[in-house]
Amino acid sequence: LGGAVRVRRPGEKAGGTMTDTPMNQAMNPTEPSKANTSGMLRLFVYGTLKRGFWNHDRFCRGVLAVEDAVVRGCLFETPSGIPVLQVPEEDILAVGSTDPLADVATQAHVAARMSNPEPTPDRHQENSTGAPWGPVYGELLTFDDPETRLPAIDRLEGFYPGGPCLYRRVLTSAQVHGIVLPAWLYVGEDFSGRLTPLGGSRWSRKP
Repeated sequence: LGGAVRVRRPGEKAGGTMTDTPMNQAMNPTEPSKANTSGMLRLFVYGTLKRGFWNHDRFCRGVLAVEDAVVRGCLFETPSGIPVLQVPEEDILAVGSTDPLADVATQAHVAARMSNPEPTPDRHQENSTGAPWGPVYGELLTFDDPETRLPAIDRLEGFYPGGPCLYRRVLTSAQVHGIVLPAWLYVGEDFSGRLTPLGGSRWSRKP
């Protein structure tokens, strides 16, 4: 993707190690996210990056805020017990790139556009006949160091823009405290035939 992201309108089909830098900011899980905070990275996590799981301390130290959140999608699990999220293609607003600052700028641009949205149905509560989509619960993490944070988590998730990927990082909408915000998250990309539907809306394997 050459380091640039192309913002996609809802409904448009898709075209396509952590550094040792100290991160000593304190968590603040109670302060609500600000919709148009420029330079802040928001990441929806639903598996081992959540609080209490093995990758949270390693990759999320220094997080500014941790908030309960929900997205629309469907959860699966690999044979080794790792969760995989799928979301509707029409909910994908952008696809991640190799440029963390460009991705954060895209997120801020979409957030500004969402601040005056046209009336639409609440798709997180939608349960259309024949559609597997429903609410998926996780956590929204807010960071202020996307230049080091995103490349590290991208590597953890096997996301390599322009090449074969295990997961793909996409921008979609998340609900936090009743507010809809754009957030990056990782969806399964290359797990053909190896996934078991979880049949629930939350991955709850013991840490």
